[in-house]
Amino acid sequence: MSQRPAATGSLGRFKTALGESPPLLWSFLYFFCLLCGYYVLRPVREAMGASSDVSTLFPPAMIGFFARHGIALKELQLQVLFTCTFLIMLALQPVYGWLVSRWPRRVFLPAVYGFFIVTLLGFYALFDSGVPGRGMAFFLWITVFNLFAVAVFWSFMADVWSDVEARRYYGYIGAAGTIGAILGPMLTRALVERIGIAHLMLVSAGFLGLCIVCLLRLRRYAVQREAQRKLTSGEVPMGGTVLAGLRLIAKEPLLRWLAVLCVFGVGVGTLLYNEQAAIVRRFYPDPQAATAYYAGIDLAVNVLTLLIQLRITRALLSRYGIEPALMIPAFAILLGYAMLAAAPLPLLVAVVQVVTRSSEFSLNKPARETIYTRVAREWRYKAGAAIDTVIYRGGDLTFVWTHKLLSGFGSTAVFGVGTLVAAAFAFGAWRVVGEAKKLPEARGSEGERAG
Repeated sequence: MSQRPAATGSLGRFKTALGESPPLLWSFLYFFCLLCGYYVLRPVREAMGASSDVSTLFPPAMIGFFARHGIALKELQLQVLFTCTFLIMLALQPVYGWLVSRWPRRVFLPAVYGFFIVTLLGFYALFDSGVPGRGMAFFLWITVFNLFAVAVFWSFMADVWSDVEARRYYGYIGAAGTIGAILGPMLTRALVERIGIAHLMLVSAGFLGLCIVCLLRLRRYAVQREAQRKLTSGEVPMGGTVLAGLRLIAKEPLLRWLAVLCVFGVGVGTLLYNEQAAIVRRFYPDPQAATAYYAGIDLAVNVLTLLIQLRITRALLSRYGIEPALMIPAFAILLGYAMLAAAPLPLLVAVVQVVTRSSEFSLNKPARETIYTRVAREWRYKAGAAIDTVIYRGGDLTFVWTHKLLSGFGSTAVFGVGTLVAAAFAFGAWRVVGEAKKLPEARGSEGERAG
C-alpha cells in the first residue's frame, strides 16, 4: 500500500519533466531503441562466444592455422575474440576520427548508424546461408557496434543538454535504455524459434532506423542550445587530426583519469565475469541450473538498475553532483571483492555481480557523461569515444588474459588481485572527481573549452 503513492510520484515527476523539456521524449525513445536493438542480438553473441563447436565460430583458415601450430583454439576462444576486438578498435579509431573531423554532425551521426544497418543486412545474408566463420564475424561486429553506437549516443546527448539539465534528466534517459535492455531479450525469446536468427538482424536494423529518426528530431534542439549559448556549432566540421582523441587523453589530466577509471572499471567487471563462469561450472554442472543462475542475475541487475535510475540517480546528481555517484559504487565494489577473496561462494559472487553491473549502468555512466556537457566537442566526440572504445577494449584484453594467468591459482587469488584492481578503480574515481571540480561551473561551462 505504501509503495503506490511513491510509484505515482515517480511517474508524475517523469511526466512533469517531459512537459518541461520536449527533447526528453526523443532522447528517451532514442536510447530505448538503441539498447533494445542491441539486446535483441546480444543472446546471439553470447551463444556464439560460448559455443563448443569451433567450426561454427571460427573460419576454416584460422582453425587450420592454430591446428598446425599445436594450439587448442577451443581453450582460448574468448581470449582470441577479445584480442581481435581490440585490434579492430585500433583500426577503426582513426576512421572514426576522420569522420567526425571532416563531416558535420548532421552527416556523421546518421552515417554511423547507417553503416551498422547496412552491415546488419549483410549478416542477415551470412546467417541465412550458413557461411562458416559467421559466428566470429558477428561476435566482433556486435561488440564494436555496442561500444561505438553507445559512445556516439552519449556524445550527442552532451550537445543537446547542459550540465544542469543532464544531472536532472540522464537518470530518466538511462532508464529508457534499461527498459530496452529488458524488452530486447524478451523479443528474442519470443521470435527466435519462429523466424530464426537471420531475421533477428532485420528486427535490430528496424530499431536502428528509429534511432536515426530520433537523432534527426533531436538535432534542432542541439542547434538551438548552441545558438542560445554561443557555443561552437556542431553543424560545421570539427576539424583537427584523426588521432586527436588519443592525444587529448595523453595531454589532459581529466581525460587521463577518466581513461584510468575506464580501465580498472573494466578490470573489476572482466575478472568477475570470467571467474563467475568458472565457479558456475564447478557448482552448477547442470546446464539448466546454470542458465537459471545467470537468468536470476540478469533479472536482478535490470530491476535494480531501473529502480535506481528512476528513484535515485536524478536526485543524487541534481543535489550532490557526480561525487557520490562515482564514489559510493566504487567503495561498494571494493568491499564486495574483499568479501569474495575471503569466501568466493556462488551467492556472494551473484550479489557482487549485481552491484557492479547495476551501479555502472545507473550511477557511474550517467555521472561520467555529465562531465562531457562541460567540455569542448572534440573532447566528447573524439577523446570520449576513444575512452569508450579503444581504451575500454584495451582494458578488457588486459584483464581477460590476466584472469587466464590467475585462474590456475584458484578463486581466492583471482579475487585477491581483483581487490587491488577495485582499489585502483576507487582511486581513479576520486581523481576524476577532483579534476572535474576544476572545470568551470555549470553556467560558465557552456562556453567551449579549448581542446
